[in-house]
Amino acid sequence: MNHDNRTAVSFEDVSKSFGAKKVLSDVSFQVAAGEALCILGRSGTGKSVTLKLMIALLKPDSGKIWIEQDEITHLREEGLSRVRRKMGFLFQDAALFDSITVYENLALPLIRLTKKPQDEADFIVDKVLRQVGLAADKKTMPSELSGGMRKRAGLARALVLEPQILLADEPSSGLDRITASEIDELLLQQKAERQTTLIVVTHDVHGARRIGDRFAVFDHGHLISEGTAAEVEHSNNNIARELISLTY
Repeated sequence: MNHDNRTAVSFEDVSKSFGAKKVLSDVSFQVAAGEALCILGRSGTGKSVTLKLMIALLKPDSGKIWIEQDEITHLREEGLSRVRRKMGFLFQDAALFDSITVYENLALPLIRLTKKPQDEADFIVDKVLRQVGLAADKKTMPSELSGGMRKRAGLARALVLEPQILLADEPSSGLDRITASEIDELLLQQKAERQTTLIVVTHDVHGARRIGDRFAVFDHGHLISEGTAAEVEHSNNNIARELISLTY
């Protein structure tokens, strides 16, 4: 496979098992820089594991994973830290620290991972909170936020390091349609303004079709279809056609 500057993420024959359960089986795909790839599939088909492999929270049993020019499966912690700084991760449950304020949650990665002075960190945090509509909530504790606000705060924290690649695990789960659309809009805004590469795992077909340039459909650990919405709709695989259908 070709790993030039236009490729943000590449999987080459990646497999992953947990005990006897094979979660991914020889999966290969590429995501171009600045593209939005939405990963679809029924529950338990390896979608979230795929994201965790990208950020090296898990290691594959076999295969190669490239993040831009770095093949990450054999990198030591120092190399992984460098690669992870290019990436933001929006966890399904927002994964905020409940014992500190929204502001402190966002400032933490800036203080720990960069050499930015306090006033610059403050400026960045304020800017990102405005971007996600939480400027008035920076002194709030995460436990006091609604589900939609927690997702926005989680997204804001993923954005403070200005990642080139943003991974989002079920960004609209547990949200009403209006709030889910607002989160989709924030992701699209990030892509348009900063040419951020988006990789989004979702069950929300409406949202996926708004965000995605291309789609990867997983079933039982296999990548069963990949391409534009039209290409997946005309796939010869029934499950892939069903999963991208708005009537599903």
